[in-house]
Amino acid sequence: MPAFMRLAWFSPLPPVRSGVAAYSADVLAGLRDALTIDCFVDGAAPGERVYDAHDFVWRHRRRPYDLTVYQLGNAPCHDYLWAYLAAYPGLVVLHDARLHHARARALLRRDRADDYRAEFQFDHPGAVRDFTEYAVEGLGGPIYSFWSMLRVVMTTARTVAVHNSRVAADLRDEYPAVVVDTLRMGVPAPAADPQAAARVRRRLAIPDQAILFIAFGKMTTEKRIGPILRAFRTLVAGGANAYLALVGDASEYAALERETADLDRVRAIGHVEDAEIAAYLRAGDVCLCLRWPTALETSASWLHCLAAHRATVITDLAHLADIPAIDPGARPAAHATRPPIAIAIDLLDEDRSLHLAMQRLVTDRVLREDLAHHGYEYWQGGHTTELMVNDYRRVIHAAASRPLPVPTGLPAHITNDYSEAARQIARGFDASIDILE
Repeated sequence: MPAFMRLAWFSPLPPVRSGVAAYSADVLAGLRDALTIDCFVDGAAPGERVYDAHDFVWRHRRRPYDLTVYQLGNAPCHDYLWAYLAAYPGLVVLHDARLHHARARALLRRDRADDYRAEFQFDHPGAVRDFTEYAVEGLGGPIYSFWSMLRVVMTTARTVAVHNSRVAADLRDEYPAVVVDTLRMGVPAPAADPQAAARVRRRLAIPDQAILFIAFGKMTTEKRIGPILRAFRTLVAGGANAYLALVGDASEYAALERETADLDRVRAIGHVEDAEIAAYLRAGDVCLCLRWPTALETSASWLHCLAAHRATVITDLAHLADIPAIDPGARPAAHATRPPIAIAIDLLDEDRSLHLAMQRLVTDRVLREDLAHHGYEYWQGGHTTELMVNDYRRVIHAAASRPLPVPTGLPAHITNDYSEAARQIARGFDASIDILE
């Protein structure tokens, strides 16, 4: 393995409005002092050493890269990566450990139902064969969270990396022949501007003594915006001096305007630039970082809230069991070895549990401050950008030293390079195209 490595990096990048795009930018900034990295994006190249993904093949042929890194998630901005995963095996960083949402959307919207059926059957050979027809007929919904559609990714990667040790352990159990590593998720320290939070509160007309709840990130049903609004409505009806700010792109939550029409204490901010995020988070008192259904992701938006020194409310999910958290009605143990850093909401009693948590945080200043303090320490001790970049250096060098996988039985649409049409045209002119051999 060369001392100075060259990487091909497939990922959405800013200005794409994606958490992974911002995340990739942070990682790249920390890695480029020791690695040569060419980034390949979907479409126009927004910066230096950033290329359209269609340029990857000829660049790789001219001077092969030592490792290809794929940042893979469920959002549509990741769909273009799938054309390269099997042909150029590398390090796959899974931001979602369930990819059925992505594959169903990408294949079915292009009328590739047979490819979807074949891929699902490869990924889940034990499933009832006709099960795919639910999704083909547009009835997918919750089944996407039950069937992960991961096997293509797992069997074609040199290494798979995730951000959660429990998720990593489960993947190793399911795919014992695959090397699965863990990367700590990290976010940068927020910008230091002591007056910025006060300016935001004035701009939003939030009284000085009011408690401001913040829901931060892309607004979707999975972020539990509906339950948050219901709990907030009940909270305010009970006389609480509270406000709610929804900070993030709401283009995928069409019901937001209707659901907030009669709530004059809700501020729907929309998308904010990265440089403004810290000011909005620090303007708030409590951050609501809920999620369901889950693709077993690790929430960068929640870590941003911890880094901003804010109390947080999360959903009690199985893969988050290692996070020290308390129930809405519980008191932190006096001598706990791991003090709580969040309040965790019971999904089976979500509305009542969330209202109880919000009500308690409105009135209990000491609890807000304790959660914020211990949450900040948790971020500082394990989730800074520097720690994440260090993990990347280790995983990248290990992945580059591993042999290429030799998967068998892959669906034809995964292995097909789709060059036969060009060969047929060339044969009509009695010509040969060497580059296609």
